[in-house]
Amino acid sequence: MNNSFIPQMEPWFAKEEKQAICDYMDEGGWLTEFKKTQLFESMIAEYTGAKHCIVVNNGTISLTLMAMACDIQAGDEIIVPNYTMIATPNSVKMIGAVPIFVDVEPETLCLDIEKVQQAITPKTKAIMLVTANGRYPQSGIKAFEQLAQEKNITLIEDAAQSLGSFYPDGRHIGSVGIAGSFSFSAPKVISTGQGGAIITNDDETALKIRKLKDFGRSSGGNDIHDTIGFNFKFTELQACIGIEQMKKLPWRVERKQDILKQYQALLNDVSEIKFFNQDLTHTTPWFIDALVEKREPLQAFLKENHIGTRVMYPPINKQKVYNIPGEYSIANLVGHKGLWLPSSAKLTDEQIAYICETIHHFYKS
Repeated sequence: MNNSFIPQMEPWFAKEEKQAICDYMDEGGWLTEFKKTQLFESMIAEYTGAKHCIVVNNGTISLTLMAMACDIQAGDEIIVPNYTMIATPNSVKMIGAVPIFVDVEPETLCLDIEKVQQAITPKTKAIMLVTANGRYPQSGIKAFEQLAQEKNITLIEDAAQSLGSFYPDGRHIGSVGIAGSFSFSAPKVISTGQGGAIITNDDETALKIRKLKDFGRSSGGNDIHDTIGFNFKFTELQACIGIEQMKKLPWRVERKQDILKQYQALLNDVSEIKFFNQDLTHTTPWFIDALVEKREPLQAFLKENHIGTRVMYPPINKQKVYNIPGEYSIANLVGHKGLWLPSSAKLTDEQIAYICETIHHFYKS
């Protein structure tokens, strides 16, 4: 190994993305969303098997728009996991809804359905199921569908980390609830720098979202407004990149799965590291995540050896911005021991071996 630093994550853009942007600029495009965006949406819809795909400016807004399209309003309660990226609860706070935090399963870090049942009140309007790192809940997606139906509440999927992952019944994660969303921020399996996508099989929901993201226009390109709307549109430049990224998605899915397999095999005898349950037949990991002993010293040692890591999300209820009383044992555990190891699809087998050798050395010493 040379001494170049191995980042925890990095996007992967190549000559294809550069050429696509140059070709588009040579055509004299206006940059605002149009045919390239439509093509990008159609590629996502085809890949996921969804009837509709609507792309927006980022993944957080995609969550907010889904909630708004489901008529969630100020004061309504939305159940969210206490382990997630803070965009999940923030997205509904934006419209005055109240995120209700629930702990997650230890095996998958997805919502614990028994705790969800206990958290439902007459004010509960939706469950926002976050499929952490492309994983689905051990209790199964059908259990969440049945619960939502029984309680007459909406099931929304925050699938930001799950493009390329499927439920065992063959449905793509994000396509089961009334709507689901993906993120295309820099670390995701495909990226457009920023950006998000919403998929849905419901015509009315799709129409609402398209109006909400485009000033409430009755149709594109006019100034007739049927409803209140905003400006959360995409750009053709992002779409040019996204089209080329989508072409690479099937290969990246396989590579991400192989990377996790290598980590698991090479660190199998290290008792201080515990990986979460990942169904590699149907799903692909976004990041390589694990619970580790002596997290901070391990991070420091890896950094000294030119290896980057990142601490996993802490419990949201304990973050200063929320500061809500309560103890959530699994979210707390991840906050103390959760670590993301280098996870880029660009990792070579040689780099993975070096990372694992370095981890072995740390714990042996």
